[in-house]
Parts: sequence; C-alpha cells; structure tokens
Amino acid sequence: MMHLLGNIIWLVFGGLISALFWSLAGVLCMITVVAIPLGLQCFKIAGLTLTPFAKKVELGHLGAVNLLANIIWILLLGWELCLLHITIGILMSITIIGIPFGKQHFKLAGLALLPFGAKIGN
Repeated sequence: MMHLLGNIIWLVFGGLISALFWSLAGVLCMITVVAIPLGLQCFKIAGLTLTPFAKKVELGHLGAVNLLANIIWILLLGWELCLLHITIGILMSITIIGIPFGKQHFKLAGLALLPFGAKIGN
C-alpha cells in the first residue's frame, strides 16, 4: 500500500516530468537507425520512472557490447538525464518529506549514466 501511495505522489512531484524527458530522449534516438537500441532503452527507463518505488536497480553487469553502448550513451544523452535527476533529487531532499523521492531520483541518476547492463527488478 505504501508503494502505491509513494508512486502516486511520485507522479505528481516529478515522475511525469522524468518520464517525459526519458521519452523525449527515446524519440530523439529513434530518429536515426543507428541509435534505435538507445531509444528502446530510454522507453524502458521511462516506464520505470513512472513507478520507481519497490523496484531495485543493479548497475554494473557490463560486457564489451554494453560497455561500448554505455560510452556512446553517456556522450549523447546520459549525462544530461543524470544531471536532471541529480538536480531534482537535491531539490526533493531539502525537506524531510521529499527525501524518499530524492532517493528515487538518485537511483535513476545512476541508471541514466549506465543503462546498458543494468538489471531492474522488484
């Protein structure tokens, strides 16, 4: 029940905006044929940003292809989305009530830098 309430409040205070930015990044990547895998990853993460509570993200399961994809990702869009989540996370963490939401943004900031090879689970 708390996760449902957290996700509903999350949508109002930044979740929809985050999902919009991730979706926009996905659309930009889909314009070129080469960046379609990057765009697909953006849409997966956009779905995660809609309901991040009760979901775990494990970073660092890198192979050669995932490492190369993460490097390209960081150069193109990753650093901007990471900066967005860090900024919103800091703003949310100013108040005690906003700390859980700030923690979710910090989780998404790490995912914004290294989306390929990350595992998302419950």
